[in-house]
Amino acid sequence: MFRRTAAFVLLFWLFGFVWFAVALPDALDMSVKTDAVIVLTGSRGRIERSLEVLKERQAPRLLISGVDREVRPGELAAEYRIPDALMKCCITLGYEAYDTRSNALEAADWVKRHHIHSIRLVTADWHMRRAAYELARELPKGVTIREDAVPSRPSLSTLFLEFHKYFGRMALDTWNRPPWKKS
Repeated sequence: MFRRTAAFVLLFWLFGFVWFAVALPDALDMSVKTDAVIVLTGSRGRIERSLEVLKERQAPRLLISGVDREVRPGELAAEYRIPDALMKCCITLGYEAYDTRSNALEAADWVKRHHIHSIRLVTADWHMRRAAYELARELPKGVTIREDAVPSRPSLSTLFLEFHKYFGRMALDTWNRPPWKKS
């Protein structure tokens, strides 16, 4: 009995990891409009993608979450060639986040303050599932998340670690609040 259970658990884990690694989320079509864009800082292409969405007028405002406290708006504008008018009207730099969970808290607070009903979440493809999960936990009910994954080439170790963070977080939530005990 124990061997069968262990084999089942191992197969479940293996197929889950293969699914996670092979079926990475895709970029969202540029024609999709939302009330705002939220980008989580990190790997290459994330900020560029969010600025492209803003410049194409597919969303009127942008939150860049997890900005290093040393980065000033002028520096960011110079690095990404953002016009001053666009920087002042439409871009918020979030300095409070330091990991995915705090990104979600910072973003949810910003969404509430601006009465936003739909967002385009921009992050790396390997990070999207966990980032969207964390954000969905914190957002007010009724806010739609549209996932816009930036394609990357993650290493096997990055995928392995992210897979365990994602499923560990879901398992912890289930343990703390079992589905049969909804509050």
